[in-house]
Amino acid sequence: MVSFLVTKWFGSFLCEGSRVIDSRVFPPEAEEIAQRLARVQRGEVLEEEKDLVGERKVRVSEQRQSLLGRPGLFDSSFISPDESTHGPELMHEVMVRLGRLRTGEPLARDRNLVQAIRGLDDLIETCNLMNERLHEWYGLHFPELADHARERRYAQLIAEHGGREGVIEELGLDLESMGADMDDEDLESIKGMAQSLVDLYDRRAVLESYIADNIEPVAPNLCALLNPNLAARMISLAGGLGRLSGLPASTLQLLGAEKAMFRHLRSNKKPPKHGIIYQHPSVHRAPYWQRGNISRALASKAAIAARLDNYGGGFRGDELLEQFESRVEDIKRRYPDPPKKAAKGKRPRKRRR
Repeated sequence: MVSFLVTKWFGSFLCEGSRVIDSRVFPPEAEEIAQRLARVQRGEVLEEEKDLVGERKVRVSEQRQSLLGRPGLFDSSFISPDESTHGPELMHEVMVRLGRLRTGEPLARDRNLVQAIRGLDDLIETCNLMNERLHEWYGLHFPELADHARERRYAQLIAEHGGREGVIEELGLDLESMGADMDDEDLESIKGMAQSLVDLYDRRAVLESYIADNIEPVAPNLCALLNPNLAARMISLAGGLGRLSGLPASTLQLLGAEKAMFRHLRSNKKPPKHGIIYQHPSVHRAPYWQRGNISRALASKAAIAARLDNYGGGFRGDELLEQFESRVEDIKRRYPDPPKKAAKGKRPRKRRR
């Protein structure tokens, strides 16, 4: 009969069928048990589990124990703690201490990057909204400025000078504005808004620099294959490098296209061919009929890169990039022309790859 290794909150057990043949019960001390459960949650194998298995061939009930045996399903509901030593009060105290232990652990670097990317997205959205409002408001006074300055420069000129006369002098222009005159009180309000927008642009630049500096040590293979910005955004969409490394290439290809996918499932519209991976130059610069194959090839390599980065598989980014570029050339050679439209009522013939 096959033996199964099972770990509960109060100990580790070796079972055959519905009986326990050997066990290692944890000491009835809340701190000791909490330390062991924290290691379990981090994916580590306990000493008690190694001791139980020894040289035996067993099946295991959790993926983290896969070094000790092949994972499988096992109903361990028949195993219960001894109420005299491991009662409900002890379990409650263990869970409280476990929560304190886990919340006090240092964050993984990719978790900080996820928050930084989301913060950057919020900053970009805020900058765009304020920039639009500033153009609309200041455009009443000096509409021609939009032809000579953009984004941060536009806001900076307004924050420094306010009135159009100072801006015209700063830019060295010779023109007569068609805008309306404004009171000093109104211009001061616009200057304050422009200064706030300048500060937001500066904060955005600092955050972009932070992300660029910190993403490469965390995901060097992804950065080499994609680029630091796109790699960071994919990690953010997945919720972390660990989660990204567990996704199949087909899911990774559609990250960021969830709305289009649900629209396809709801109303039977065409499914999306790519998500945020579309931002890669090889995808968005390609003709429309090649993008699906190219994004699929890129997603396959990105899935390998994410696993290498997450599990410490060394640097192979240059090799993956070379393989991807070779695949892109092959796709362009195979499909140089757009597919012919099928006649009405006839299905288009599938092309061999």
